[in-house]
Amino acid sequence: MVHAMKLQSFPFERIKEGKKIIEVRLYDEKRRDIKIGDVIEFRREPEQIETVKAEVMGLLNYKTFTDLVNDFPASYFGHSDKENLLKSIYTFYTKEQEEKYTALGIKIKLLV
Repeated sequence: MVHAMKLQSFPFERIKEGKKIIEVRLYDEKRRDIKIGDVIEFRREPEQIETVKAEVMGLLNYKTFTDLVNDFPASYFGHSDKENLLKSIYTFYTKEQEEKYTALGIKIKLLV
């Protein structure tokens, strides 16, 4: 199955360069459909014309984004430090959303 996800320029470039191997999302209804072996087509915002595809290699479900981030190097998420990574995550998701859905790390492998 192929899933489409929008991404800002910074994380899009990190995936495209092979420097980001974990994408972070809420474990909401939409993400519960993702399975290992599926493909995600990431679309660069705002135009959503440029795309990059990655295969889902693993699904990492955690209670909080902090728990998820603390289990892996910041570089896996395309960042240089965990503090800025978490700040970035919380610009997209609220603590209330995190509490309701929990956190999902999608381990990916770039498809070329």
